[in-house]
Amino acid sequence: MASSSSKHKRQSSSMHRASLAAQKTEVKIHVYDLLPPGRLSSILWIIGGSLLHSGVVINEREYAYGGHDRKGVSGVYWTRPKLEPPGGTFRCEILHGFTVLSQEEITTIINDASRLFQGTRYNLLSNNCNHFSSYLCEKLTGRPGPAWLNRAASVGLALPCVVPKEWISPPDHETADGELLEDEEEDQDDDERAAMLPRDKRRTRDKISNQRISSRNQTPPPRFVSVKDTSGREMPASERAPMPKR
Repeated sequence: MASSSSKHKRQSSSMHRASLAAQKTEVKIHVYDLLPPGRLSSILWIIGGSLLHSGVVINEREYAYGGHDRKGVSGVYWTRPKLEPPGGTFRCEILHGFTVLSQEEITTIINDASRLFQGTRYNLLSNNCNHFSSYLCEKLTGRPGPAWLNRAASVGLALPCVVPKEWISPPDHETADGELLEDEEEDQDDDERAAMLPRDKRRTRDKISNQRISSRNQTPPPRFVSVKDTSGREMPASERAPMPKR
């Protein structure tokens, strides 16, 4: 009888581990170098002094944080993984860990983070994309992101006079590419409301929606747009969230 009970416990434990393994979701960090490719950026990367941008990859979406000038709108957005931000070069992928949270719990954490990291609260040195990545990783896995991601910002915060101007001089790009979380949620709300509309009104709504999608997919010509952080520093294009719809 004791042997049978022990065997049953082992089977239950094995099934429990298998169930947890099936629920695990990878949490990865993609790291981008914001300095122009060359000898200087290579040396700084080797010694851990690069100016870096990062995003957190969950379920084939890369979440990042940038700044803009519209109050009350999140600076958190998502792109397809490894989509290099303007002026950035992909450096590496880090498997930070796993989360056993459900998809609903993951979505709640991301939405809570998007409300906390507003576009107008962005600061190149004290509240940037790497702070967001570290925060999101800690919420999902219990461990913050690697401290070395923000080493250059830490130096700049302590000694702002040593931050070279060319580190933050933006190229001729309007904004980072991607979808703000607010835009995505708005589209989902529109779809839910559309299901309750009469057929003729629904057709009108679909026509308008298609026009919106078409205009969104048209890429405007690159142009210089000055966007500053909370300290008045001009942000690199890679650190600007997709311009919110007005």
